[in-house]
Amino acid sequence: MTIQKELLQLLDVLNFAAEKHRNQFRKDGFTPYINHPIQVANLLVQNGEDDVALLSAALLHDTIEDTETSEEEIRNHFGDEVLSLVLEVTDNKNLPSDMRKQQQIKCAPHASRRAKALKLADKICNVRDIAICPPANWSLDRRHQYLNWSEKVVAGLRGTNTALELLFDHYLSHGRDLLDEERIINSQ
Repeated sequence: MTIQKELLQLLDVLNFAAEKHRNQFRKDGFTPYINHPIQVANLLVQNGEDDVALLSAALLHDTIEDTETSEEEIRNHFGDEVLSLVLEVTDNKNLPSDMRKQQQIKCAPHASRRAKALKLADKICNVRDIAICPPANWSLDRRHQYLNWSEKVVAGLRGTNTALELLFDHYLSHGRDLLDEERIINSQ
């Protein structure tokens, strides 16, 4: 595939994702949701991942889970390879939240290398957001629990992309420091 075709594909995917997420915001209540998949794809590129199918899946990774997008739509627009990657990182929303979290921990070590890289980038963005611009209604304890759970998921993703793993470790440590500082301030 030529660079021009790859760029056109990525822009087509981005346009599709932006349309699907157009009325959504991150849990902080003000950040447009589309910023998240863009940040995930950007992290992948900045850390050595240049596979167009992977980057496409990064831009689409929450569409089935969080919008009315069907598997068939993704297959028809972007093909089986992209759909397969999206499905590897998509939670089953029919399961209760606790079960979905356990499934992520259990399935992480068995994911494909590309799905692991995508999941790593996703967790980096989420951990950073939980620490810096958290959901408005999340307590300090819930934010700590999220960081601890993310660490367990990422344990099963290690050995995939050293740069992403180091970045995750940095944001996890930084996030814990920020939450500890906030706990101290709140207790005074």
